[in-house]
Amino acid sequence: MAVKISGVSLRYDRLPVLSGIDLSVPENDFWVITGPNGGGKTSLLRIIAGLQPPTGGEVSFYRQGVPVPSLNIGYLPQKSHIDVRFPITVSEVVSSGLVRGDRWFSRLSDEERKQVGEMLDRLGLADLRERPVGQLSGGQLQRTLLGRAMISRPELLLLDEPSSYVDRVFESRLYELLQEMAGHTTVLLVSHDVDRVSGLATRLVRIDKTLEVLR
Repeated sequence: MAVKISGVSLRYDRLPVLSGIDLSVPENDFWVITGPNGGGKTSLLRIIAGLQPPTGGEVSFYRQGVPVPSLNIGYLPQKSHIDVRFPITVSEVVSSGLVRGDRWFSRLSDEERKQVGEMLDRLGLADLRERPVGQLSGGQLQRTLLGRAMISRPELLLLDEPSSYVDRVFESRLYELLQEMAGHTTVLLVSHDVDRVSGLATRLVRIDKTLEVLR
């Protein structure tokens, strides 16, 4: 088991967003989460990522069956809050996924620079590495943020509608990349287009305030 969610609930004012969510995600499983807009899918990912405290319940993490305080998590939000006016390049955004703790102003090692270069190649961004993010199309920015989420080789990868804004050609490449990670990384992916990703899924669930296992 990698993640255990016990009785997680979330309310905004008096409005219930999630209610009594219980689930256990085995290590290296690939879960696809679907459901209606406003059903709580994004909120659940944010709670797992530690960005949103639940109103009730708790999230626990495990590594090889042993409880741990946290995992190395990669997170791709549905909507980026990155300020595209900020003078930061594609390669800098991707490499920021390697930054932990007080390392903000330290240089990348040779191995880390190699990782960044390989990730840019895999995402078709090598020719854009020095381009400011403010000059990117929506699809190019989405690929850049995906690179940031994946660059650290996370134990747990949380993807909220990762195919948003990207064209069909890269969407196919995205699923190839995810297939390469299958069996090595625990993946929780939110998607409305279940048909495209259901073949990768070890479990398919639906969230509309509560949890329903579809497969």
